[in-house]
Amino acid sequence: MKTKRFGTALFLVMIILLVSACGAKEYKPEAINEEVDKCVICNMAVKDDPYATQIITTDGQSLKFDDIGCMNEWKVKNGQETVGAEFVRDHNSGDWIKYERAYYAYDAAYVTPMAYGVIAFEDKSSAQAYIDEQGMGQLLSSEELANHKWEVNRDMMDMEAMEMHNESMHSDGSELEMDMGHGTEGENS
Repeated sequence: MKTKRFGTALFLVMIILLVSACGAKEYKPEAINEEVDKCVICNMAVKDDPYATQIITTDGQSLKFDDIGCMNEWKVKNGQETVGAEFVRDHNSGDWIKYERAYYAYDAAYVTPMAYGVIAFEDKSSAQAYIDEQGMGQLLSSEELANHKWEVNRDMMDMEAMEMHNESMHSDGSELEMDMGHGTEGENS
């Protein structure tokens, strides 16, 4: 009699577990399309690189970010209620990993797209190896990252803006035209 009750109870527990597992929604990251994907926060192009992150909302919408700092800014502004899953990319492999399972290396001097200096890794040893290789940085879990003081390295942003400005001058021949203009001034006067 006891065995029959135990068997029935075990069967009911298995049914409940099976039904609850079927109801769990699975969120998957979308591939990055560099042609059209823009960061939801800064509107910069999202590159298909290790710095890309994304949030999949509970209604299935994919929000893509060019830097983990931008993803954090979105969460601060919008809350966590509509977040189904968060994904970051392993710096070494570029594979998508869940935000809460990753480990992070942080230093203000680390170069990231929007100068937040946070880089994701699939495991703790890889993050620590990166810190050791750089000779600087701090190891953070996702829980510690939630309490991180998110700041943009303004000096790095200024340098990047200057580099982008210089690259655009060189890429379209403007600098050559400017030099040519200076050399021909007054010749026709």
